Amino acid sequence: MKLSGFADEISADLDEQVRVLNEENIRFVELRGVWNKNVAVLDKADVDRIKDTLKAGEIGVSAIGSPIGKTGIEEPHGPHFDTFRRILDIAVELNSPYIRLFSFYLPQNADPAHYRNQILDRFHTMLEAAEGSGVMLLHENETGIYGDTAERCLDLIEAVNHPGFRAIFDPANFIQRKQKPFTHCYPLLKEHIEYCHIKDAIMETGQVVPAGEGDGEVPELMQALQKKGYSGFLSLEPHLQEAGRAGGFSGPELFKKASQALKSILERLDIVYS
Repeated sequence: MKLSGFADEISADLDEQVRVLNEENIRFVELRGVWNKNVAVLDKADVDRIKDTLKAGEIGVSAIGSPIGKTGIEEPHGPHFDTFRRILDIAVELNSPYIRLFSFYLPQNADPAHYRNQILDRFHTMLEAAEGSGVMLLHENETGIYGDTAERCLDLIEAVNHPGFRAIFDPANFIQRKQKPFTHCYPLLKEHIEYCHIKDAIMETGQVVPAGEGDGEVPELMQALQKKGYSGFLSLEPHLQEAGRAGGFSGPELFKKASQALKSILERLDIVYS
């Protein structure tokens, strides 16, 4: 298994991000933001600077942590699709194999089934745009979107039915929907998991905590993935200082705490990681 992380949780400064990743022997970053800019608004000069800095620090890009699909389903899709195409170009430029995305926020108290076909159409359009790029699109189970339960995540993956569209498994986000990640969600999604976000949470309060300190069943998940032969990414998204709809922040020391908590679980289970 390969370690990665949302390094904008360390600092807005790219050099500081690279420094802490190297101190933790983490060789990849899931690029969501840098210099207080979301990846969606980076220009060519920014991307060139990122590419040079990561190369010098011997850090690869595991995924683009995009905000695509983190808008209301009733908002116009045209401008959002233009942003997706720009992010796709960035993914190709940075040799990222994946783009993380979401399945759109639903109006309060809405029936998810009412928006299902519209969401599927949007994903098909994005997959068509990504055809031939070498970039796979990964859906994350974010609270409040169509695919925030294991059942609807499974529905999306099966209904889209495309080899370039698979699942990110985020234990804490399932906890915040009162679903047990390993006991309930993993059996439904295990054949579709391409990538894992590592954050844990307490069921009663939703508070995010280091891996193994909450109800996210992270050790059980890691053990099951090992038995299945999983060799993909484990991407740290600690949210230990601040957590919100647009992302989270931990700072250097709490990011290290999150990294070491995950490594402790992996070592206890004799899981090889790099």
